[in-house]
Amino acid sequence: MDEASELTTTDNVNAQDVAEVIAELEQYRERLVQETMETAKRAKLMRVNVMAKLEPELAKIDSAIQELRNHQAALNVSN
Repeated sequence: MDEASELTTTDNVNAQDVAEVIAELEQYRERLVQETMETAKRAKLMRVNVMAKLEPELAKIDSAIQELRNHQAALNVSN
């Protein structure tokens, strides 16, 4: 996809689309934590150590969710 079509695509995004992406990211985050902790438990790894390794990825996901919520709020205001 070229830059022009990417811009057109992002211009056509509505609040509902953003809400769906937010929900998917929240589900992904939950699944990531749950599956990682289940695997760590089977491997008998300490929860603290596993969460320390997982935190950077969770921070990225949380940041993306917050950015999307800000974008959604801006879309709601403009409509």
